[in-house]
Amino acid sequence: QVQLVESGGGSVQAGGSLRLSCVASGRTFSRYEMGWFRQAPGKEREFVAAITWSGGRTYYSDSVKGRFTISRDNFKNTGFLQMNSLKPEDTDIYYCAVDRTDYSGSLFSRPDQYDYWGQGTAVSVSS
Repeated sequence: QVQLVESGGGSVQAGGSLRLSCVASGRTFSRYEMGWFRQAPGKEREFVAAITWSGGRTYYSDSVKGRFTISRDNFKNTGFLQMNSLKPEDTDIYYCAVDRTDYSGSLFSRPDQYDYWGQGTAVSVSS
């Protein structure tokens, strides 16, 4: 079992930056792929970014490519999402997730490919 806790959300003006963190419990975080998703009320969960267990490969949605950076520190059991040049359309609840396949090396972009989820952190971007 892996428990995930996100933090770092908040309110910023357009063009600003935020850094989200996702702290994982347990000692197996370093084995798992990780992703970030976002969701607005009444909408489907949307893929944002993914990273392999080693951090060696990343993948982004077109809407955030070039503005967001996903990373991880396996020694600290923590994942990050650096968000720059924020836009009002980035306003959402952001969730981190991990799968439980050891060292798969894959980059997953669908919610059903992940097994554990955090509770979410809210990001609000004003124009």
